[in-house]
Amino acid sequence: TVSSGINAEYGGDVGTFGTSVMVTNDMMERMNEKQFHGMIHCGDISYANKFNHSRPDKAEQKVWDTWGQMVEPLGSKLGYMVVPGNHELDIYDSTHENGTIYSKRFIMPGNERYFSFGVGMVYFVAVSTDESIDANSTQGAWFKNVLTEANENREQYPWLVVYQHRPIYNSNKNHGNWTGEYDPAYHTGWPDHFEELTLEGKVDLVLAGHVHHYERSWPVKNREDVVQSYDNVDRPIHITCGHAGKNLYRYKWRTNNTENSYADEVPRFSAARDNENWGHCELDFLDSKTVIHRMYLMGTDTPKEDVTITKRSMAHSLSASVALVLIGLASLL
Repeated sequence: TVSSGINAEYGGDVGTFGTSVMVTNDMMERMNEKQFHGMIHCGDISYANKFNHSRPDKAEQKVWDTWGQMVEPLGSKLGYMVVPGNHELDIYDSTHENGTIYSKRFIMPGNERYFSFGVGMVYFVAVSTDESIDANSTQGAWFKNVLTEANENREQYPWLVVYQHRPIYNSNKNHGNWTGEYDPAYHTGWPDHFEELTLEGKVDLVLAGHVHHYERSWPVKNREDVVQSYDNVDRPIHITCGHAGKNLYRYKWRTNNTENSYADEVPRFSAARDNENWGHCELDFLDSKTVIHRMYLMGTDTPKEDVTITKRSMAHSLSASVALVLIGLASLL
C-alpha cells in the first residue's frame, strides 16, 4: 500500500553567512505555511573547517555552534537529514576536515556518510561523493545492494531518490561534472559506475549541491541521451540546489569577475539554471507517479519554478521487460 503525500525541503552549501540566515528564514516561513516531513541538506553544511581561508585556526566548533543555532527552528520540528560535502570530508587534502566533527555533530543511519531510509512512499539513498563508488569499493557494493533491495519494494516505495554533494551533471564552469579528478585513488567509480547503478536501479531523482548555483536537468542518461519532457519519465532527473547561502558562482574563477560561469551555449541536458540568485528547493510527492519540484528565490514567497514530473509506472517497465523476454524466447523456437 502506497502512503499519502510526502513533502521535503532541500538545499546545499549553506554556511553561516547573511544570505544563509535569509534562506533559512525563508524555509522556516514555508514551514509555517505547509507541513514538511523533512529537510535534505546536500553537504557543505557550516563551512567551519579550520583552514577555509577566511576562518581562523581552531574556529571550527564556534562556527558549528552558530550554524546549529541558526537551523534549530528547522531541525527541531522536522527530520534534518544531511550528507557530507568536501568541507566535512575532504580526504584528499589533509588541511581540511576528515569527517570527525561531522560524525560527532550528526546522528545519521548506517555509517553516517552513506546510508538509506524510507519516508512514506519515498526511499532516500545518501551517498558520499568524496569516497570511491566503483564495483570494488565498500560504498559501491553497498550502493548496488541498496538499490537492488529498494527495487524489490517499489510497491511500498515507488519513488527512489539519491542525494549527494557533488553533481555529475553541471554546466557551470566552476567545478564542472564530478569525475573524481582530484585524487583518483580515493574517488574511483565517478561518474560512470555511479550513473550505471542509478540507471540499473531505476533512480528517479538525484539531488546535489557543491556548485553554488541552481540547475535542473531534463531526464538524462549517458550524458547525451536526453528527453526534453517531464511526462512519462523513465530515467533520472538531476537537480543541483547549491545556492542556499554561500557565495554564488556568477563568474568563472580566476577571471577577475569578467567571465560568466556559464557558456553561451546551454548543454542539451540542462533545462534551467541560475547563477545570480540564492534560494532553496522543495519536493512534493503527490502519489506513486507524480512529484512537484519547486524552487524559491531568497526573499520571495512565490516559486520561481513549479515543475510537475510524472514517471513511467513500474508496471509499464515490467511489461516491456517481459515482452522482450518473450520475443527472445520466440526467436529460439
